[in-house]
Amino acid sequence: MIQIFTQNSEVIFRLLLAVVLGMLIGAERLLVHKEAGMKTHALVSMGSALFIIISEYLAIKYQGFGGFNPAIIAANIIVGIGFLGAGSIIHQGDKPMGLTTAAGFWVTAAIGMSAGFGMFSLAIIATILVLIIFIVMNLIEKPIKKISDRALAKNQKE
Repeated sequence: MIQIFTQNSEVIFRLLLAVVLGMLIGAERLLVHKEAGMKTHALVSMGSALFIIISEYLAIKYQGFGGFNPAIIAANIIVGIGFLGAGSIIHQGDKPMGLTTAAGFWVTAAIGMSAGFGMFSLAIIATILVLIIFIVMNLIEKPIKKISDRALAKNQKE
């Protein structure tokens, strides 16, 4: 059993990093009461990392075969996440809801892909930037929304 872990320590680290980074993004989403939280973002990130690791192994295994392109897997992650993101977008009246969740899935998948490729610094930096965007922008947007709501209410009274 220990041999399995030592032989696969790089893969395990890639997957664990993807999970942890996805969980961090999901934790922020959970704190602001969004539907997709820690589990969802951790799974999106880990799944993306896993598909990248699989594509790396397939590239090695089928290296001599003409016409085989392991990048197809990475490209299809993006398409699959687009489908998942589209499913999270709903309309309430004229207002679309879930756009940030969809964008969060998209970037979390990219972070997972980065971890899967072993680009650890890129994955960590991207996660920090996502958290800054979610947290700081939320703080900035609240007063702007209040001003906008007051102006809208004033215009509706007139």
